Amino acid sequence: MRPQHPDRRPAVVTGASSGIGAAAAVALAGAGYPVALGARRVDKCEELAEQIRGSGGEAVVHALDLTDPDSVKAFAEAVTRSLGNVEVLVSNAGRLAPGAIHAVDTGEFGRDVDLNLVGAHRLVRAFVPGMVARQRGDVVFVSSDVAGRARPFVSAYTASKWGLEGMAHQLQMELEGTGVRASIVRPGPTRSELGTDFSAEDVELLIAKWVHWGHARHPRMLRSSAIADAILSVVSAPRGVHINAIEVSPEAPIIEVDA
Repeated sequence: MRPQHPDRRPAVVTGASSGIGAAAAVALAGAGYPVALGARRVDKCEELAEQIRGSGGEAVVHALDLTDPDSVKAFAEAVTRSLGNVEVLVSNAGRLAPGAIHAVDTGEFGRDVDLNLVGAHRLVRAFVPGMVARQRGDVVFVSSDVAGRARPFVSAYTASKWGLEGMAHQLQMELEGTGVRASIVRPGPTRSELGTDFSAEDVELLIAKWVHWGHARHPRMLRSSAIADAILSVVSAPRGVHINAIEVSPEAPIIEVDA
């Protein structure tokens, strides 16, 4: 394992091959954090790591499948060898599948929960004990606005994000006084690869139901970089400051009022 300067804060970002994860890795690297990119699509992560290194940042890539405990263990060991003790963990990987809860296959429902929720716990088990022992560290869970108000027809995604925030709140209480901060970043509608594999029929149904339940008040969506900025704000807060949760939503268009 490489020697570590007290000010050196290696960061892990999961789901780093695209979207919020990729943006978070770029933002952290730009702020001086050595970053480890984890995802199943190693080729995409390698491309991003090359961009980061080309801009003067430090980045490594290791394969990661959050549904496989052995993969998580091997990833944690490889990251520590490459960068040193992990100071920042951004748990971002997730999957969004369409379908009504009473209609979706139970096996598929369970697989999504395993990735979105249980996978986050596997990361906690892999990295947080070391943070507690060193009395410093940041864990950021990327949640979703569905955890505050459920959206219909996104199957296990809503259930797993509610569970993720419950786990995060419990972790905050259990880590109090350890020097390790656990935080939630809750994005609103954000441009990413989530949902890009939906059929046209699924998209039409989702939009209709979301409008019906008041979830689509305007058409604007966030850039992934906006969520990355929120993550960076959380982990760069000085010692003595704990940003428990941030919710980021797209601003509505200006409504022109006739004079």
